[in-house]
Amino acid sequence: MSSAAVAVPAPEKLPLGLKLMHGLGSIAYGVKENGFSTFLLLFYNQVIGLDAGIVGIAIMAALIFDAFVDPVIGELTDRTRSRWGRRLPWLYAAPVPLAIAWMLLWNPPEMSDAATVAWLIGFAIIVRSLVSMCEVPSIAIVPELTADYDERTAVMRYRFLFGWGGGLVILVLAYGVFFGGPLGLVDPAGYFPYALTGALVMLGAVILSAMGQHKRIAVSNLADKKPTANLSHILRDMRDTLSNRAFLWLVFAALFGFVNQGITFAMNNYLLSFFWQFGQAEMVGYVFLLFASMIAAFILVGPVSTKFGKRDGAIVAGAISLLVNSGIYFAWIQGFFPGLPGKPSVAWMFALVFLGNSFSIILMILSSSMMADVVEASQSETGRRSEGLFFAGYFFMQKCATGIGIFVAGMILSFAAFPAAAKPGEVSDAVLGNLALGYMFAVLVIGIAGLIVMRRFPISRADHEARLALLDDAARVDPDASGAHP
Repeated sequence: MSSAAVAVPAPEKLPLGLKLMHGLGSIAYGVKENGFSTFLLLFYNQVIGLDAGIVGIAIMAALIFDAFVDPVIGELTDRTRSRWGRRLPWLYAAPVPLAIAWMLLWNPPEMSDAATVAWLIGFAIIVRSLVSMCEVPSIAIVPELTADYDERTAVMRYRFLFGWGGGLVILVLAYGVFFGGPLGLVDPAGYFPYALTGALVMLGAVILSAMGQHKRIAVSNLADKKPTANLSHILRDMRDTLSNRAFLWLVFAALFGFVNQGITFAMNNYLLSFFWQFGQAEMVGYVFLLFASMIAAFILVGPVSTKFGKRDGAIVAGAISLLVNSGIYFAWIQGFFPGLPGKPSVAWMFALVFLGNSFSIILMILSSSMMADVVEASQSETGRRSEGLFFAGYFFMQKCATGIGIFVAGMILSFAAFPAAAKPGEVSDAVLGNLALGYMFAVLVIGIAGLIVMRRFPISRADHEARLALLDDAARVDPDASGAHP
């Protein structure tokens, strides 16, 4: 689509306070991701005593099953009619049951292994569905707040700042307080305060975020034309919307990235505790390192997007992250990582993780901002705005991919013959070598595939701005043609 001879009005710059309150809601997502990706496999494997492969399969099955709920939630939020609009009723209703379900997930009663697996699957589905009821309407607000190509990236970076910040604060408390005893991460007593803190933080973050945005987005849509409620018509609309070419290429590329994220997060405690043999102080330092990388990404994502555009910026960032993260373990396997032979250099490991993680977060921020731009591309084809459905479809893919990543992590542990109830410093070099090899190979192959697919995403800055101008012209000629309300 050519941008010649089309003018786009100067965008409204959103107030900083609004961006902060919007981003605050993503803390719940960060806490949930921290639990599922970092501790859940370890908890049910090393504390409860289930086989790692079985736990990986159970989590994957739960996440994939739960993922099918997301498009339904997205479509329902798009079709919600209330005096507060489409999104706020969901943000006020979901947090309390979410906090209760989160506590139950981490406190299974004494029962058989089969019943424990069923408990894990059931509450994993419930928790993630309730998080979707918070996250989908929250992130769907972004395209409604602003249509500007760059301002959307600015809003998204605050979501990532708070999402990562929430998860990392819980991680600091976990490493420094909840699991600070001699048993460390396998201390059963640490998981109750861990779960309770997470439940209270998620509850407070979503409610405060909704209240902070209430004045801006609580606009009645009761008078809007009601969408057709016939099930076949709804399914046809969903099919037409989710068939958008830009959406399909983006979610296909993101699939590979989120599989890698699932592998990395699920294996992180194994790698830090057994491979790098971090003590408590190093664990806490590592968490602060991750937050520093989030700050670096927060600062750099704007210039990267301006120089390369969102798609090419995401590809460049992803390539740097991939080379660094896989290169760390390649250097260890080959024996030339600084500090070898002997204890690998923590300083070098921290420096490389900082670099790789910073660019990994830039990739994720730009991908989310690209999803916001898909809204107008679909609107120009279907006449409907479907923010909730698109982001729900994105979460559908993310949940499937994360589940697959956790499953792959379980398979890597099985491939390495990693022992149950292991203690740091007592795992053989042969097992650790196989662990590093499996992790490096999986991350490298999956990551390269994702970057190749990302090249097919078709929306550039010029395409987006030209499309906005055409939609604006159509809305002035015929307000009903704008598709502002589904």
